[in-house]
Amino acid sequence: MNKKKLTSNKRGKSFKTSKNFYESLNYAYAGFHYCFKYSRNFRIQILCSVLTIFLALLLKLNRIESIIILATIFSVLILEILNTSMESLVDLVVGKNYSKLAKICKDCSAASVLIASINSIFVAAYIFFPKIRIILLN
Repeated sequence: MNKKKLTSNKRGKSFKTSKNFYESLNYAYAGFHYCFKYSRNFRIQILCSVLTIFLALLLKLNRIESIIILATIFSVLILEILNTSMESLVDLVVGKNYSKLAKICKDCSAASVLIASINSIFVAAYIFFPKIRIILLN
């Protein structure tokens, strides 16, 4: 088959790498937009992230605490994007057929997001509770 024919179809762009930085940013934005539009969990995590950042600003966290909170937030969001990507890839490979290995892949990917989310609760509690306690006791 002619190579030009393969790349001229609708999916052609998914098979090539970006040759310029701005095109790469557009692909990244498209991935972020897809997750925001189609993943309910990603939207919930974005909302929790915004609320957490708002609380961090309210409580006037120091630089280290702010970095820890931001790194924790980004770890959850990154894992959710990877989870969505993994689920899409598994769906592409197995189609409508059931596969125990596909289920394991999806479940493990979701578990990574769950563990990161639980970790974020512990980190937030460790940083926020002492500051909230001081405010409430004064």
